[in-house]
Amino acid sequence: MTETPIGVADPQVGGAASSRRAAGAIVGVLAGAAALGAAELLAALFGPNSSPIVAVGAAIVAASPEWLTSFAIRTFGTGDKPALLIGIGVVLLVLAAVVGAASVRRPRLATGGFVVLGAIGAAAAVTRPGNDILDAIPSIAGAGVGVVVYRWIRGIAPIDATSEAPGAPTTIPGYDRRRFLRSGVTVAGLAAVAGGLGRFLTSRTSAAASRAAVSLPPPADALPPPPAGADLGIQGVAPFLTANGEFYRVDTALLVPAVDAATWSLRVHGMVDRELTLDYEDVLAQPTIERDVTLACVSNEVGGPYIGNARWVGTPLSDLLREAGVDPGASQLVSRSIDGFTIGTPTAVVMDGRDAMLAIGMNGEPLPLEHGFPVRMIVPGLYGYVSATKWLVDLELTTMDAYDAYWIQRGWAKEAPIKTQSRIDTPRDGADVAAGPVAVAGVAWAQHRGIDRVEVRVDDGPWDEAELAAEDTIDTWRQWVYRWDATPGRRTIAVRATDGDGRTQTAERAEPFPDGATGHHTITVEVS
Repeated sequence: MTETPIGVADPQVGGAASSRRAAGAIVGVLAGAAALGAAELLAALFGPNSSPIVAVGAAIVAASPEWLTSFAIRTFGTGDKPALLIGIGVVLLVLAAVVGAASVRRPRLATGGFVVLGAIGAAAAVTRPGNDILDAIPSIAGAGVGVVVYRWIRGIAPIDATSEAPGAPTTIPGYDRRRFLRSGVTVAGLAAVAGGLGRFLTSRTSAAASRAAVSLPPPADALPPPPAGADLGIQGVAPFLTANGEFYRVDTALLVPAVDAATWSLRVHGMVDRELTLDYEDVLAQPTIERDVTLACVSNEVGGPYIGNARWVGTPLSDLLREAGVDPGASQLVSRSIDGFTIGTPTAVVMDGRDAMLAIGMNGEPLPLEHGFPVRMIVPGLYGYVSATKWLVDLELTTMDAYDAYWIQRGWAKEAPIKTQSRIDTPRDGADVAAGPVAVAGVAWAQHRGIDRVEVRVDDGPWDEAELAAEDTIDTWRQWVYRWDATPGRRTIAVRATDGDGRTQTAERAEPFPDGATGHHTITVEVS
């Protein structure tokens, strides 16, 4: 085996030193990839929340200030979770590269660096709700793999250079370029396979099988089909019922929790006369109701997409609380997800006669995994962050003063009834339309109050009343259409709605924080 020159400069000069640092960075990245791949593979045995990427990501979400969380939702929408996970993976590999480059002269720094990164992952994993000390194993073992791979690859990498005389080519004793390339490709490939296999094995196959085995009982209080005129059938307008696959999703879960219905249970406790524990069969055995309910996220900007309407099946939540016996002083119902996320709901709202429920079905199917299977909570008329806990496992009766749920700790309002809003779905903002008849149409909502009127204004003209679709219930949105005779030019179109209590939505523009956006949805079109 011959020694391969890696430079012609003196090793004290920058060129050779830079080459060695670059080689060290490559070794660090390969070792980091091996560490992450091994950790992901082991996470398949200990559960997805033991993954260092997921655990660190969840810790970041839990510690993030409100402005950062809102920015992520606005910027990435429902892709904020994959963006965060990918970002964490990239950052970890960059850190591994830095560790590798910094360890060219002092290899022990690499060992210390991987130990520190492993400790961070382990600490994040063991502090996740529902995890224990065993969930640190993937991070610790991954760090160990990273150290072993680093030492091995370093031994065959162009790092430990020597020079026999001043000005002589820098050489690496025993260095074989092809061997290094083969080894690097092998490590990268094995890391990718291990990580991919781990992600596959920790996927939702068990939960998907559990869901597939569910046969929902016929609702004791079933609904007829929506009124014939509830959907105007106008192209571009959101359909009256939102398909499960199109329904918005905004939550803090980096990975959709994989909950097996056979092992799921719900605890009801706190300020109650008797504590209850229900399993999934207990919920299925309860008399169920079927209701059309529109859900909306408080993060929705004016005219935004985070709203959907579905037909839900569930058991009345008020019946369950009456069975537990609610203390008259219990002003707040705190609901917890399996991943530790919390929501606080005014008890009086849950008990005031509206169709608050433990939902088990959505649009004729068991709840999709992404939307809370096996059981979630729904309270019509409130924004989701104070009403719509998914993957529900715990209900605690307490007081408003005694506990602040996740979003309340970040400054959002404790009580958040949905505000009267309307949206133009067609034409789109910035569209070119032909002069003549144009259907301006969209949806309006004011859950638990209903929509009585929608009006449209073109430029600075008068507010003209739009045609409303048939009302299903006061808990659902309503479609509307305004038949506009468009004239050439740039036109500004605005919409406003009036709810069942006679209140017309305000024109005053406000951001979603702290209790929901306000203002008229306004678009501009070119008419030619």
